[in-house]
Amino acid sequence: MFKFRAKTKSNGLAVVEADGYRHGNTHLIDLRGVSKSYATAAGDFTALRQIDLLVDRGEFVAVVGKSGSGKSTLINMITGIDRPTAGQVLIGDTAVHTLSEGQMAVWRGKHVGVIFQFFQLLPTLTIIENVMLPMDFCNTYPARERASRAMALLDEVEMTEHADKLPSAASGGQQQRVAIARALANDPAIIVADEPTGNLDSKTADAVFQLFQRLVDEGKTIVMVTHDDELAHRAGRTVTIADGLIVGDTGQGNGGMVNGEQLMGNG
Repeated sequence: MFKFRAKTKSNGLAVVEADGYRHGNTHLIDLRGVSKSYATAAGDFTALRQIDLLVDRGEFVAVVGKSGSGKSTLINMITGIDRPTAGQVLIGDTAVHTLSEGQMAVWRGKHVGVIFQFFQLLPTLTIIENVMLPMDFCNTYPARERASRAMALLDEVEMTEHADKLPSAASGGQQQRVAIARALANDPAIIVADEPTGNLDSKTADAVFQLFQRLVDEGKTIVMVTHDDELAHRAGRTVTIADGLIVGDTGQGNGGMVNGEQLMGNG
């Protein structure tokens, strides 16, 4: 079983005041009329259609839908990995859609922890070096403290004894634990996970989910794409996407919106 003791703090994404963030948003994540189209050989393909989505600090949101529904495109908007064709992406005090490529990389490194289905660990770096990489890239924490912080994060996911190994020497479940530790390296306010349990056995997947829940309890905001209906139902809120539209939003979230209208049943 993973253990988690890390303390969250108010870092670069400002805590919302009564009058909202500087861009007028009062939610940590605020997507306004976001559309995304891609040019293909068969013509333009629209992955997202006028999406409105509000997520508050400390929410655990599962995003579900069939393959090709727009789930991954949606979280790519939140992380800045991709840009909207139309609409606004406001994350705390940052209008993400206005950032340059260089600004985007630095912003994402400091404020969003991304966890991928296939881990995306650098194969030529040791496990501890993979966890240190976001700190090195963004120049967060004094250089002399980065190794000890990385070891503390590996301890949280029970991977300290593997710190000096290459990722290839670790199992899939172990590599996912390292990926989670790496995502936490810069103490981001938001964790975005794309099918984080897709390649894990059920026991390890449950342990990962419990770690996510503890992160939320400590104040993190998690947006998780998953095909696992059981895991989705255990999250605080479930957003369902079909054909590039949000067609369902259930749970305890305060900001559920579909086509600009507040959904019934959101607390």
